[in-house]
Amino acid sequence: MEFRIERGALTDAVARAARVLPARSPVPVLGGLLLDADAGRLRVSGLDFEASSRVETEAHTVRPGKVLVMGRRLLDICKVLPEGPVECALEGSRFTVVGDGSRFGLSVLPLDDYPALPPLPEVRGAVDAGEFASAVAQVAVAAGRDDTLPTLTGIRVGLDGTTMTLAATDRYRFAVRTLPFKATAPEVAADVVVSARRLAEIARSLGGSGQVDVAVDGGSAGFEHAGTRTTVRLLDGRLPRHDKLFALTDPAVVELDRARLVEAVKRVSVVADGGSPLQMTFSAGPEGSVLLQAGFEDDVASQRLPAVSASPVEMAVAFNPAYLMDALSSFEEAMVRMKLMGPGQRAMVTGGEETGTATHQHLLMSVKPPLL
Repeated sequence: MEFRIERGALTDAVARAARVLPARSPVPVLGGLLLDADAGRLRVSGLDFEASSRVETEAHTVRPGKVLVMGRRLLDICKVLPEGPVECALEGSRFTVVGDGSRFGLSVLPLDDYPALPPLPEVRGAVDAGEFASAVAQVAVAAGRDDTLPTLTGIRVGLDGTTMTLAATDRYRFAVRTLPFKATAPEVAADVVVSARRLAEIARSLGGSGQVDVAVDGGSAGFEHAGTRTTVRLLDGRLPRHDKLFALTDPAVVELDRARLVEAVKRVSVVADGGSPLQMTFSAGPEGSVLLQAGFEDDVASQRLPAVSASPVEMAVAFNPAYLMDALSSFEEAMVRMKLMGPGQRAMVTGGEETGTATHQHLLMSVKPPLL
């Protein structure tokens, strides 16, 4: 095989395909990337036991063919190549990469030992690429990190014909984001759980424009966008439903400037050692405010911010500062709205300009306020 390609296009294709490669594998060929050049196209593919990726880009094909090389080593080479055209060729048992006077040679892996990529499941519809990437990032912060509870490390992907629902929880917080979904048929429906880490990697690789085809079957989910096709194995189990949990009866509602609140949480949390809680004391008065406090005994910190509410709010609640920061940082709006049920109870964070049903909601469990 032999082909010519721009360094940027090669690096982008290799980097996106390499995202699915395992960090370590008892099967050496799974550390490889398959390069397939034919008819003016280069396809770069990678897979492990959980996911697969195929990225297609333009290339001038001199001699069609396939080669399997160590993926991370190829990516390292692509990152240091000079800008401009790159010539790649299979020369005997070595794959050469040449660009602007630099030359690299890679040993090849046995093609016969490389598994076939799984097919794309049945396409159920499409979503906007940029909105999907943003939505995944917003909910992924609430996914669990404990591999002994694998279902909680995933994101629920729900499809009901016109709406996609993404949800994640680690039992202490629960994030939900809905976005428009263009189904292939009115009766399309699905409710599956996909690894949050894998889905976040997929979303980051999509780019910010165009449509993403979403495919789901009984064992895997697939996403295709602008020449990139990725599949990922589904997680067993179901995430708990959020409907009743999110139904707050007569909460106290306050609005705060998100950027100022994020900076205040970051500043006050400096003394919150060992995950000690951050207390928020809301005061009504002529001009509503919230006092943020953290620390214990000698090391304490506080800051007061304006807080707007429709009715007087006199309440003290406390949160894990890292969880609160994750929730606030997942929003993009200038203002955030907090719905509070009281100390030790549920609290909801939404965008400040909420009208009707919020598309992005983040539920936190408050903790008993510390004695400051």
